[in-house]
Amino acid sequence: MTEPATPPAAAPAAPEAPAKKVRPRDAASVVLYRRQGGQTQILMGLRHAKHKFMPQRWVFPGGRVDAGDSRVPLASPLRPAVAARLARCAPSEGRARALAVAAVRETFEEVGLILGKPANGALKGPVPEAWHGFLDRGLAPALDGLDLIFRAITPVYSPRRFHARFFLADADRAEGELKGSGELEDLRWLTLEEAFALPLVDVTEECLKIAAKSLASPEILERTEPVPMFCYRGRSMVLRRA
Repeated sequence: MTEPATPPAAAPAAPEAPAKKVRPRDAASVVLYRRQGGQTQILMGLRHAKHKFMPQRWVFPGGRVDAGDSRVPLASPLRPAVAARLARCAPSEGRARALAVAAVRETFEEVGLILGKPANGALKGPVPEAWHGFLDRGLAPALDGLDLIFRAITPVYSPRRFHARFFLADADRAEGELKGSGELEDLRWLTLEEAFALPLVDVTEECLKIAAKSLASPEILERTEPVPMFCYRGRSMVLRRA
């Protein structure tokens, strides 16, 4: 089913589309959650003002896929249901794996938390430089704690375009200490009510809604049909549902 998406506030006029269409780059984000005092909290951060893409916006940790992400050894693969969902929105099994690995890497780089397990001999040969701080601890990415819940594609008129896949993960399964890298100016654990009260962009708000629904009804996460996708039809925002 396809339905128009309602933005949280009036959106500014879109800029003119670039003369040459920009191909979306693969990206991944993680919605980290924890249970605290009977409430669910979500980790969010404020993007640095110097960022060219979405400056001064509250977001989840994430970023584009790096070439080295496809070569990193794993401690555990995606669960079958999650792999099936991801396969529906990735061109190949290798690219799907790289997307999930990128989600783990970006979480470590931006907030200092490691979604990993003991490598148990999986670490052989040279590893990409971006992974040294993670793999040096004898850990490798643990993908079995990720749940794919949402994806979004930046509009064609944007000079920087991404096809982002959003994963849900329990922070209790992560190691390390929460600390920023400078990518995000302000890291906060927020209740769902507090998060929804922030001035969120449409994509982030929609993802937060889906995360809240998934946490309230965990059986949703074991389905294999396509996840909701947020995109643009011309200059109109559209939410496609399975």
